[in-house]
Amino acid sequence: MNQTRCKWCNVNNPLYVLYHDTEWGVPNFDDHYLFEMLILESFQAGLSWECILNKRNDFRISYDDFDIDKIILYDDEKTKKLLDNNKIIRNERKIKASIHNAKIFKSIQEEFGSFYHYLETFIGGKTRYELGKTTNNLSDQISKDLQKRGMKFVGSITIYSYLQAIGVIYSHDKDCFLYKR
Repeated sequence: MNQTRCKWCNVNNPLYVLYHDTEWGVPNFDDHYLFEMLILESFQAGLSWECILNKRNDFRISYDDFDIDKIILYDDEKTKKLLDNNKIIRNERKIKASIHNAKIFKSIQEEFGSFYHYLETFIGGKTRYELGKTTNNLSDQISKDLQKRGMKFVGSITIYSYLQAIGVIYSHDKDCFLYKR
């Protein structure tokens, strides 16, 4: 049976359909997942999510399955390997930012006990249901705080997309079979 999905979901891409149907907007507050999604969302800046999603497995391989303890130790040699890897996004600023952001993510985990506990100080355990937005006060606040801590490629639009991905903001289109109020 053909189900109506959000307009952005390319139904001809099985990876995208699976992501839309089983992952996007589903609350997942495991720190490993939160880290992976933050890195991937920061790579999306200026690109489509479909492009990133199609390279996700290659990112997992290239980034040691998003093992933060390995990534914070990446050196110039590893950075060069990433820059030479044509299976991922080879943007030097984004690659260097991902390593830098991993260190800040780790410091936030240490300060709050987990990255999710950090997010909780902003979200207060609530899911927000909204459509047709690319930013809101919540994404503005989190973005501003992450930037103050030194993170890069975490503007309000990126953080809004991140919050949608991890299930803090629920934005399935009204005609999507997953829509709820």
